[in-house]
Parts: sequence; structure tokens; C-alpha cells
Amino acid sequence: MYPFKSAVPMKDFLSLPKSAMTRNRFQFNPQDDTWCIADLSRDFSLDFNQLNAYCDPSFIQAFKKVLVHYLENKSSTVSFNIYHHFKRFIKFVYDDNSGTFVSALNSTHILNYKATLSSRTEYYLTYLAGFFKKWHALGYPGIQPEVPALLNHLRLKGNFKGEAVLTMDPETGPFTEIELHGIYGALHDAYSQGRIQTRHYVLTLLYMALGPRNIQLAALKIKDLTALKASDGSTSYLLNVPRAKQRGQNIRDELKFRALDRDIGHLLAVHIENIKEYHQKNLTDKINAKELPIFPNWSSSNPADFSHHCNGTYLYNEIVSIFQKLTVTSERTGKKIKVSPTRFRRTIGTRAAMEGHGELIIADLLDHTDTQNVGVYVEATPEIIDRIDKALALHLAPMAQAFMGMIIEDESKAKRGDDPASRIRSPNIESAKGGSVGTCGKYGFCGAYAPIACYTCRKFQAWLDGPHETVLEELISKREKTLEQTGDERIAFVNDRTILAVAEVVRQCKELKLKEADNA
Repeated sequence: MYPFKSAVPMKDFLSLPKSAMTRNRFQFNPQDDTWCIADLSRDFSLDFNQLNAYCDPSFIQAFKKVLVHYLENKSSTVSFNIYHHFKRFIKFVYDDNSGTFVSALNSTHILNYKATLSSRTEYYLTYLAGFFKKWHALGYPGIQPEVPALLNHLRLKGNFKGEAVLTMDPETGPFTEIELHGIYGALHDAYSQGRIQTRHYVLTLLYMALGPRNIQLAALKIKDLTALKASDGSTSYLLNVPRAKQRGQNIRDELKFRALDRDIGHLLAVHIENIKEYHQKNLTDKINAKELPIFPNWSSSNPADFSHHCNGTYLYNEIVSIFQKLTVTSERTGKKIKVSPTRFRRTIGTRAAMEGHGELIIADLLDHTDTQNVGVYVEATPEIIDRIDKALALHLAPMAQAFMGMIIEDESKAKRGDDPASRIRSPNIESAKGGSVGTCGKYGFCGAYAPIACYTCRKFQAWLDGPHETVLEELISKREKTLEQTGDERIAFVNDRTILAVAEVVRQCKELKLKEADNA
């Protein structure tokens, strides 16, 4: 029996409070016609005026009552998605009923709407099924009693997951090893030249290392980083990451320790000191430094628990903005790689599956509570180039754009060309010039392994007559032998981007020599 049939007047029963809080304690006004909801995932706007053309006012009021319950107990993202799919559904019911205002939903509405959906869009109704059942259970008017029974009987398909991973989509799916090495190289190069800030460098490294959801990094606080000193004086770092998607919990109710690479941990510690310093010098609030966010948005107006925190959309946009400044080309498309946090997350799952890890390990790495959404990584067959010969390398090289340096006529034309110490040699090549392939234009010590690392370095000046073709053949041969001896693709293919860089040098040198011959 519905409560509204009791002595409580309908108007009072459907009345909305002046103020309510989302599950993460962000405040909003349910009495407004438009709800502006800030949250750590993103900012939402729910405009109920858009329903006035299709629904009876009391029906809209009941819908708002149930949505308040969802916002108080579930994530804001789930609530926004329900609002979005509800608008689509209600417009269909209104049109299907020849323009009659919707005042209650019955089983005919559900079945007619389902008939318009395909196997790929049936999840539109799946999103609403639980909401309609909860609506009826709460006792608010608008859902006929047969609707929950029908929804329990129907077998509705969920949203198709994993397509980008299964197809290795070059714009939304996991990165290939060559693409990932290119991203690392461009990122490190930009940071070393001061073209990106420490904040952006650390943020990207965390996405690449942990594959977190945006909201997890948005919820991080300074107190979540722990530095552990060993007896030998070394330091290791642990980051206590909010789990974020646990049902019925506040975003920081449950956290999980993740070990960080020592270099990333040190950089994060440096970044944190920068945050503390900025806060102390520029802000007058009394917030304890340990409660400050690791990735702040100083202009945000959040509740006390999340003061100065940015949201997930803010961080997503930062990552996109960082890589708009950098040029990293895909060997698959020959175009600039589209970089997003989601692609880093999918890459971690895919690489774990390539290493032979099962669903439980992958679920733990990606912080899933179960394995229902990680099977796609095990099923996927990543786009790996099993065999690279010279012809294929020369074909892929222009698209990958892995060679970062320049080609010079000879040593005399090089920056630092008068310094014998600047010569870059390949120890396995015998030639008149001692196996030298080019000149290093960097002043100061470089700990990179020459000449392997040189071909993807912008300081490298490749000699036109250098034995680059021999270097290419040597790298390809080593790749094949390593794969044969170890069977480990990840180890065998580690120099694939370098192979393409050397191939590009070989290709460009041939073109330059042909031009010289034509002009002779």
C-alpha cells in the first residue's frame, strides 16, 4: 500500500527539503527547478524544466524525491545517468501516448520502449529498471504495481563493455608498447626542458603507473603518501588511494595502499612540498597541511572534507591539455596519439594479461571489487608486431616518427663536433670510424645506453654516412634471438620504438644521398 493513501496529504508527502547532501557530502537544493551539483567526479546540472512538456507536475515531484534518495546513497554519476536516460524514456512515453501527459508508468510503457531498443542500446532500460523498482519500494506515486514484477521477469542486457580493449581501438583502446614508449619519451623530454610543470609530470606518471580512475586522484590528500626509511638509508613510498567506487560508501571510507616506484614517490614528495609552500604563502584558511589535496584546485568551493580539491573532470582535462602540447605519433595511424586517463587504465589491464596474469590479479591492479569487468583483458588479443624485418621497419618508421634528432653531413657539422668525447659509438660495429654513428649535442653527463637510447633523443646528430643500417640489422636480430630464447614478448619487444627510429634514419639518409646524386 502506498503511504500517500494514508492520512498524510499528497502535497506534504511529496514535499522536498530545502537542502540535501550527496553521498560525498556536497550540498544542493532539491526545491530548485535546476539542481547544480558539484562532486569529486564532475559538476552536474539537472534541469527538471525539461520534463514540464511531458509530465504531470506531481509525477515530476515524485521523480525528484527518488532522485534525492539516489544522490544521498549512490554516486552522483549514477544519478546523473539515470536522469539522462529517464528524460529519453519519458519523451518516448509521451509521444507513444499521442502527447498525453505522463502521470504514471505501466508495463505497456516498459514493453513498448524495450521494443525500440537494439541489443547495443538495451542498457538504456537496464539503467532505469533498478530505479523504477526503488521508486515503487519507497512508496511514491507514479509506478504501477505490475512494473516491478515485469522488470524482475525481463532479462535485460547491460552496456557492452570492453569493445575498445577487444578491438585495440587506436583512439580509445590500450596503447601499444611502441606508443607507450613514445609517450614516456615525450613526457620526460618535456619535463627536462621545463615545458611542463612538476604537477603535470607527476600526475601523468601516476596515471601511467597505477591506472586510477579520475575521481581517485581527485580525492587524494597529502596524508595519503607515506615515506618509509630502510636501514640502509633508502626510501620507499606507499600511496593510500581512495577506492572511490565501493557501493554505499563515501569516496574516502575505504583506501588501498599502492607501492610507488622510488623515482615517482620522490617526485610526488617534492610536489607535495610545493603545495604546502603555496598554501602557507597565499591562503589564510586554517586547514591542516595533511588534509590538503595532492592535486588542488585553489578556486574550488567544496565542503570542508574536500576543501581545495579539484574534481575528476578537472584532472581529465589537465591530461588532455598536457598531451596537446606534446607530439607523440602512433605507428598504427601515423597521426598524433589521442591520450586520456582511460587509455592508461586499459593499457595496464592489457599489459597484465599479456604477462599471463589472471582475472583476480587484473581486478586487484585496477581496483575492481570483483572480476565481472576484467575478463575482456584476458580475452583480448593485443595488436603486437610479432616479427619486424627491415622492410617492415622502414615502412612503419615514417608513421611512428620515433627519430627525434637530426641528420648532419659529417662530424665537422655537428654541435660539439670538435670534441671526440661527443662521438656515439656502437661497440659491436667495426668500421673506419670505430663504429661511430653520430654526435651527442648534450653538454654534461648522460647515463643513457648508447647508441640504443640515442636514436630517440633530440640531442642526437646522426652522421649521413654512419653505419645505421648495420645498427638496424643488429637490433632486429637481437629482438628475434631474445624472443626465441626467453619466449617473453615484453622483453623481446622493448626496443621496438628504437628500431623504428633507426629505420627512419636509414630511410632519411637514403633520400638525402639520392638528392645529392641527382644534384651532382
